[in-house]
Amino acid sequence: MSGGKTMEMTMNDRFWVLGGEYKSLRFEELVGGTERLFGPFRARNDAERTWRELSERHRPQCNVRFTIVEDRSLAPVR
Repeated sequence: MSGGKTMEMTMNDRFWVLGGEYKSLRFEELVGGTERLFGPFRARNDAERTWRELSERHRPQCNVRFTIVEDRSLAPVR
């Protein structure tokens, strides 16, 4: 053994809602200045609630889209 302390790690899931207005219906490039980022959310349900609200608010705009992204990173247990 090396005599050093071992640190326990745990998965630290975070969820983000991101999107905005896209230049075309191929949804490949955002219009500058329309980018939006919401979060982090600790629970997917919270991110889904925000995603649903944003999607409904922008429903008439066919080139606006939001998505949920999961960030799975390791974090030390405290």
